[in-house]
Amino acid sequence: MKQTPIALAIAGLLLTSTAFSSSHREAPLITQTPKVDGTDFYMFRSYESGRAGYVTFLANYSPLQDPTGGPNFFSLDPKAVYAIKIDTNGDAIPDITYEFRFQNTYQNLTIPVNGVQVAVPLINIGPFNASPTGNDGNKNLIETYTVSSIVGRPYATPVLASNISQGGTSFRKPFDNIGTKSIPNYAAYASNHIDRIGLPGCGEGRVFVGQRKEGFVVAVGKVFDLIHLNPLGAPNANANDLAGKNVTTIALEVPIACLTTGGSPIIGAWTTATLPRSSTTPLIGGQASRLSAPLVNELIIGLPDKDKFNASQPNDDAQFATYVTNPTLPALIEALFPSVKAPTKFPRTDLVAAFLTGVPGLNQPANVKPAEMMRLNTSIAPKPAASQNSLAVLAGDTAGFPNGRRPGDDVVDIELRVAMGALLPTAVAPSGQLPYTDGAATSANDFLNEFPYLNTPLPGAVDSASAAATKASKR
Repeated sequence: MKQTPIALAIAGLLLTSTAFSSSHREAPLITQTPKVDGTDFYMFRSYESGRAGYVTFLANYSPLQDPTGGPNFFSLDPKAVYAIKIDTNGDAIPDITYEFRFQNTYQNLTIPVNGVQVAVPLINIGPFNASPTGNDGNKNLIETYTVSSIVGRPYATPVLASNISQGGTSFRKPFDNIGTKSIPNYAAYASNHIDRIGLPGCGEGRVFVGQRKEGFVVAVGKVFDLIHLNPLGAPNANANDLAGKNVTTIALEVPIACLTTGGSPIIGAWTTATLPRSSTTPLIGGQASRLSAPLVNELIIGLPDKDKFNASQPNDDAQFATYVTNPTLPALIEALFPSVKAPTKFPRTDLVAAFLTGVPGLNQPANVKPAEMMRLNTSIAPKPAASQNSLAVLAGDTAGFPNGRRPGDDVVDIELRVAMGALLPTAVAPSGQLPYTDGAATSANDFLNEFPYLNTPLPGAVDSASAAATKASKR
């Protein structure tokens, strides 16, 4: 297909200011503080057997982690406050907030060299077993965290959650997956960091914070190269360019009864990370990251407002409404591929429903205030992984995106189709029913069927026996 100079110019402008890697490095300032860069947010009725009475929240941070990224790997920022915020009544103000704060304790381990104790440069000096506290003497860094619950408006008093599994109010974060010599059985080691959490006034849930294999699936390299793929091709035609990366996940499972105090089964939620301001970083301090639905800051918000969006609150989202009602992505796709036509209906009220209010009859609360957040109708029963459709609501599976988001929901294909008019009549969206895709396929069967759902992270190194076993399993 011939691409005109105008089409290429539009593509270059938009693609340099957007990223299909969900929310990885999506705004200029956040590239300077990757530890607080929120990359993906998931919210769904737990579909692990026996856990249907809970909602799972997964908030991912610190993008594009190379498994070999030592010696310091990817600890979270002890100066930051990481939060999951929940609106229970549709007014775009958080009614429940769960705040995560981290403490990094460096043990400054030394070894004798020529009769002198000398500090080592590595994150560990020996292997450790599957116990969270096992072989602590070999660990140069011990990461812990606390979880605080804020019930009521944002300035209510935080109350520390309790660690029912281990006692006290502190939780252990596991080491990143250094490799099989340091941590022979990482899956078991990480699993032992899943703790029962006592949520103040709410009963018991589960919590885990640690490295996971990157769950977002996208042919990102081809997309960056002027959408160098067939957007109407096979849904599995391209490789997932993030398949070799890890990410850090904050996972929290909360009883549904605690989340529906507003009288409606529909909740909205988003995740943030906030840094203290200082004289040396006055522009970086404050709320550095905000995320709910995927790809919003990448594919909808224009470059001049990307940092502003990250620092903003949902109840102020009217200032970004033009980007939703007059989106640029469909124009870009039409410019690059003239055989398909962008919708001609403006303002795009269909996108307002998808991104700002929830869909009527599905997950739109009564008297809703338009605001960008993930919305979930908790009265819709979860589906087991084997029954989930990766196109979710577009394919009749109402337990998935945009009714919340599950790991196996193919949000890239869904949002491409919605942007091009899948929710509009053909009279104003003549190409709206075409099967747009980036060609990188995903499904619920690619993930764990139990908390925290995202897969064991890739190791930085493997021994020869482990490598041989892995190779044999793929034959």
